[in-house]
Amino acid sequence: MPITREVLDGTTHVAIDGELTIYTVADLAAALLPEMVASPRVQLNLSQVTEMDGAGVQLLAVVHREASAGGTALTLSEQSQAVRQALQLCRCLV
Repeated sequence: MPITREVLDGTTHVAIDGELTIYTVADLAAALLPEMVASPRVQLNLSQVTEMDGAGVQLLAVVHREASAGGTALTLSEQSQAVRQALQLCRCLV
């Protein structure tokens, strides 16, 4: 699961490419959670997520919680069809 990270104008832009599933969330959590305390603003691009399950939804909830707790402004810049379907299925508003 490739993750790209770029800082522009004080905002950390993070993009996830591939699956956001039970098989990848541990590695993703290890990569994403430090960003939630290291950056004042994080923009998460989910446009290239090809599959997302309940574990992926849980990871987004944890990332959101950690960002809020750390004072990081978190935004989702784009969502793939897989992300929209998973969030709609659980009636999450992200």
